[in-house]
Formats: sequence, C-alpha cells, structure tokens
Amino acid sequence: MKHTGAEILCKSLILEGVDVIFGYPGGAIMPVYDALLKYPKLRHILVRHEQGAAHAAEGYARVTGKPGVCLVTSGPGATNLITGLADAMMDCVPLVCISGQVSSELIGNDAFQEADVVGITSMATKHNYLIDNPSEIAKAVKEAFHLANTGKPGPVMIDFTKDAQFAKTEYIKNLEVDLPGYKPVTKGNFFQIKKAAEEINKSKRPLILAGHGVLISKASSELLSLSQKADIPVACTLHGLSSIPNAHKNYVGMLGMHGNLAPNVMTNKADVLIGLGLRFDDRVTGKLDKYARQAKIIHVDIDPAEIGKNVDVEIPIVGDVKSVLEDLMPLINYANHKDWLEEFDKYKKEEEEKVIKVETKPRTGKIKMAEIVSCISSSAKSDAIIVADVGQNQMITARYSTFLRPNSFLTSGGLGTMGFGLPAGIGAKVGRPEREVWIIAGDGGFQMTIQEMMTIVQENLNVKIAVLNNNFLGMVRQWQDLFFEKKYSQVHMQTPDFIKISEGFGIKAEKVKERKDLINAIGRARKHKGAYLLEFEVEMEANVFPIMPTGAAVDEMRLE
Repeated sequence: MKHTGAEILCKSLILEGVDVIFGYPGGAIMPVYDALLKYPKLRHILVRHEQGAAHAAEGYARVTGKPGVCLVTSGPGATNLITGLADAMMDCVPLVCISGQVSSELIGNDAFQEADVVGITSMATKHNYLIDNPSEIAKAVKEAFHLANTGKPGPVMIDFTKDAQFAKTEYIKNLEVDLPGYKPVTKGNFFQIKKAAEEINKSKRPLILAGHGVLISKASSELLSLSQKADIPVACTLHGLSSIPNAHKNYVGMLGMHGNLAPNVMTNKADVLIGLGLRFDDRVTGKLDKYARQAKIIHVDIDPAEIGKNVDVEIPIVGDVKSVLEDLMPLINYANHKDWLEEFDKYKKEEEEKVIKVETKPRTGKIKMAEIVSCISSSAKSDAIIVADVGQNQMITARYSTFLRPNSFLTSGGLGTMGFGLPAGIGAKVGRPEREVWIIAGDGGFQMTIQEMMTIVQENLNVKIAVLNNNFLGMVRQWQDLFFEKKYSQVHMQTPDFIKISEGFGIKAEKVKERKDLINAIGRARKHKGAYLLEFEVEMEANVFPIMPTGAAVDEMRLE
C-alpha cells in the first residue's frame, strides 16, 4: 500500500514517539496539515508566530528530554524559526523542525514564499535536509531524531517540497540509522578517568562546576553521589541550576556574571576544578588570563570541540557525564573538606548582608524583583518549573528561586533571547502538565511574544505569569548606569495596560503595587484553575548585584 509523503511524515513522527507538534500552517505545508487529520495521536498546538513554535518546542524538550517538534510553511514560516533554532543550538536543546518548501520545479525561481532554508539554517542546526522525494522522508526523520538527541543535542531541520508531500510511495518503517561520520563518544577513556580520580583524591580544595550537560545526561544523582562521597562543593552554571538541590549542604551557588560571590571568588582558590558538561563560556570565566591559574582542571564533555576551547585543561575526558561519573565513582575515596567548605561561608555571609537581605527583605520603597521571585518560589514550595525570560528578570529569577528537583529552571542562556519565556513556558506545561509552571518576564521581553497568550487560552493551559514591570529595558539600563555614565539611550519603555490586554485574551489578571498585597496575590494566582497573570510594579532603576564587569576576573565581582 502506498502513502503520500505527508502521510509518511506523520507515521514516521508517531514511530519516533512524537505526541505534540508546535506549528503554524501555510500553503507549502498544507498537504501535511491535511494528513494530520488522519493521525489524532499527533496533538498539534497552534502558536501565533513561528518563533513561538520553536521556543515552545524548546520548553517541551527541556522538561521531557524528548526532541521538540515544529511544523511550519515555507519562506517566512521557516525564517521565523531561525532565532529559535539558533537558541536551541547554543543551549543544546534537541529539536526536529519541518518546513514546507515550494515544489521542486520552482526551486531557484524566486517563487512565492520561497527561501533557501537549507542555506539559511546551516549555521543554526546540527544538520538539515531538503526532501524532494517521498521515499526519502522516513529515513530523514529517523536520522533527524537520532542526530537531535544524541551526542551534543541540538536542532535538525527538514525542508520538505510540496510535490514530495503529495507524491505516493511505499512506507518502509524498520529503518536503521547508519551515519558513518557521526559516532559520538559516550564512554570516557578509563585512563583519563583514573587520572581524574587521582587528582580528586589528593586535592585539598576541589570544586565541581555543574553545567547543562549534567541535566541533559540525567546525571543529577551521580553528581550528588560524587559531591557527598568526596565532600566537594558544587557550583552551577545558569543552565546547570536544579542539577543539585539548593538545600544540599554542598551546594555553594551559581557561577557567572551575576552569580553568587562565593563560588566565583573561590574558583580562583581551588586546587582542582571538575567541570561537568559546561562550555567555560565568557560569562563563567570572566577574564581568561586570570581564570583559575592555580587549579588543575578536569573537563568532562560529550563534545570534544568544547574541551580546551576556552580554558587550558589538564585532564580532558570526552564522554557522557553520567557514564563518566559512573566509572569515576568506584575510584573516589571518601573525604572530608569541612575547612574548605567553611571558606565559602565567609563570602556567602558577606553577600547575604550586603545584597540578599537588602533585596529580599526591604521595608520601604517599591517592590523589589527579588522579593517577588523569592515569594513565588517559597509559595510553590520550590517545586514549580520556573521559566525565565532574559534580562534583569532572568538573573533575579536564577538567583532567588530555590530548586529541589532536576529540570526545574528554563531560560535562554547562550543566545539570550528576549521573548523566550512565554512560549517556552507553554512548552514546559504541555510537556509536564502535572507540574506547576511559572513564567517570569520583564515588561520588554514579555511584549516580544505576547501574542502567545492566545495559545495559552486556546489550549487551556494552567500557567502562571509574573510580569516584573519597571518601565525600562532593565539590563541595558543597568549597563548604561554603571559603565556609560548613566547616559540612558532608548531604554525607557512605555508599556500598555497589561491587565486589560490579558483580560482581552481571556486570562484573569491583576496588578500588584504594594508590598502588603504580594503574598495574597501570588496565592490567588496559584489557586485559580487556569492561566493567571500578575503584573508587579517594581523599583524602576534597581541594579542586579553582584556583577562581574566585562574584562574583570571571577574574584573581582562588585557587590555594589
């Protein structure tokens, strides 16, 4: 029995375990949308903009571990995905995106809604395909899912001509993936693992730097075991947050430009750094020639290109973090680093007094972002999935939320995409409907993808939204304040009536201006059976501290 290329696509997606597609129809992908009616197993979520589809698919992938799937039309449908593809590529998020393409005979003729999708997406994907024959689609889908979710995860693009969607051929489903040039190494070299164990066992001041790779490889329990057995403090990157419970005695805070003082300063005092699934990017290292010169660095990453790219590494280990830690653990001796851990406390107390108490327990003035985030986290008993947009709201959310379960924090890290939060929160709720989901955004980023509020309503998603409104592009304003002599240029932002807009979409909303109303408003939002928006009028010209200025070392952070 022969099937159309569109039907084969649907069958192939079901075979890969796909249950949700985020998309937006159009002329060049219409045969696939027609075929979808025959396959009710594939739940389609109609977004309001293709960028929203990509970010929603990212949110879904981040909380489920399964590749997120997007379906769009040709031309602007495909090009509107580019920001999401680049975001997923930077943050190692597995996506499989399918776009319609004009018919084969029209390619290269500047046909209506034609775009060179393969050329345009080549730098923002792990791989891409142009399918002009229905017999190629089953193999391409099989390979795409394998590529997206193995090795270093990332997005894969399939561009599917309209004539190939209509054409019929036999469907062959029991295909084997055979990609001779793609063989990710998951098992670490045992000799290197043994050398790492020797360094860890003799170290007096070891420090684990936990990155996104810990969560991707589902290695949270192995990380915890290593930390406990060898009594090693653990610091997390922005994407590594929630890989270890914040309440654990060995968790010492977040690394990075707006991270906690203790782990940043102590990086330059450690004798051994154990980097697990991180890139040692500029936000973590600060000035490279002053970064951890005293330490021997052990770097575990599944991507060999990341090792030694930014920092010199004494013991490189290419492999999956979980697999490497499983092999490492039997070689690790029990240890006690009580004195070393106590050194972190000095800096922790300094930050607590000069920053954290000031931000979370003010008695006068406008509401502060930190007290809102802290209140949301404690009200949800630190069990919610928190999705942050980008900017000051992002750094505040990362700093003042408490995470007790893996994959509880989502944000755009490498690309820093404003507008990420709302659609990513949609994807997170679709992927984990049983979890409470909070989307925290600034007034700037929220307006970038505000149209996805209607997607929330149409899908009846019970998400909670907190808009931290300071009428500024807060992070840009902060830099202009600190480093451009307070010369504000195009950062003041007049905002619409978010309450009326939310109610216009059909989402219950309220504005919170007074500190005394904070707890009750959050409580009402949480109890409401459905989506709920809270707009908070916050301090307008607040800055996020600590901060590691550009060009500074990790131990040169400013507290004010």
